[in-house]
Amino acid sequence: MTADATLAPALSYGRLIPVTVHFDDLDALGMLHNARYPLLVERAWTEFWQERGIRFEGDWASAGDACNVVKELLIGYDAPVTRSGTYAVHLWLERLGTTSLTYGFRFCSADGVTTYARGTRVLVRLDPETLRPAPWSEGFRAAGRELLPTRD
Repeated sequence: MTADATLAPALSYGRLIPVTVHFDDLDALGMLHNARYPLLVERAWTEFWQERGIRFEGDWASAGDACNVVKELLIGYDAPVTRSGTYAVHLWLERLGTTSLTYGFRFCSADGVTTYARGTRVLVRLDPETLRPAPWSEGFRAAGRELLPTRD
């Protein structure tokens, strides 16, 4: 981790979702605790999907695409967050498969310019009865496609 955060180009794909770092998210050294980054990223994803009508409301049988599990989480830390306040999570999909997806994320400044952490996470959609992989719905896939970077 360097003292200077990595600068990113202007946002050309994905979505930037505002998140708030509270004082109690900071550790004893006054830095955002490493376990809080994935939590804040999860909150940003939840907001994105809820805006599109995809949510878990306590019933796995009717959860649809919200019935999914994390297969893998990778995160790297570029620079410490040392203050509470408004930040953002830049979200995008790297891969949208039949039953799984890989999404990328950056924990960044509210304007998306300064990157503090970045990573990927793999999700697998499950059938609620068998807990085996199941296909994403077409509605989910359509919503997800807006987060795929355009490839020239």
